[in-house]
Amino acid sequence: MPDRREVRLAGAGTHGMIEAGLVLQVAAAIYDDLNAHHVQSYGPEARGNAARSEVIISDGDIDYPKATQVDAMVATTREALEQYGSDLKQEGVVIVDGEVEIPDGFRQASGPRIMSLPLTETAEQKLGKPNLVFVIALGALIEVTKVVSKPALEAAMKDHVARGGEDLYIKALEAGYALGAAG
Repeated sequence: MPDRREVRLAGAGTHGMIEAGLVLQVAAAIYDDLNAHHVQSYGPEARGNAARSEVIISDGDIDYPKATQVDAMVATTREALEQYGSDLKQEGVVIVDGEVEIPDGFRQASGPRIMSLPLTETAEQKLGKPNLVFVIALGALIEVTKVVSKPALEAAMKDHVARGGEDLYIKALEAGYALGAAG
């Protein structure tokens, strides 16, 4: 049976979660030679409150393109966590921005592992670029889950950014790796 991994990235429309999903899909499909499918939210939620991006990654065929049992999730807002965190696998992992208050009912002894990491704080204070929260989140996600390789993620990120910005984005990925390793 093929290994199928479901990843959900959710947050405010300005946090780059849809962009993160696109980069993750390229890392998996182009650079790690896996099958990958990306689905994103559209409409007012994509530009305002909660935006969602899902990537299905498999070494075999992807027979259903939507996430049904999420292995890993990144949430940069409480609303995203509450709205999109209901179908996580018990053995899954959730990376939550450190500024987000985790609802009492969300923590369960037998539920997914919850990691509160300072994603936004790192983007703002260490890099001086709050718009790079999605890059830091991807770095932390890959450090924790190994859903794609770091070289694949870095190559996909370099393809995604404007020429001349590659070093900053790789620095942001490295900050995310460090957060994931420490978390």
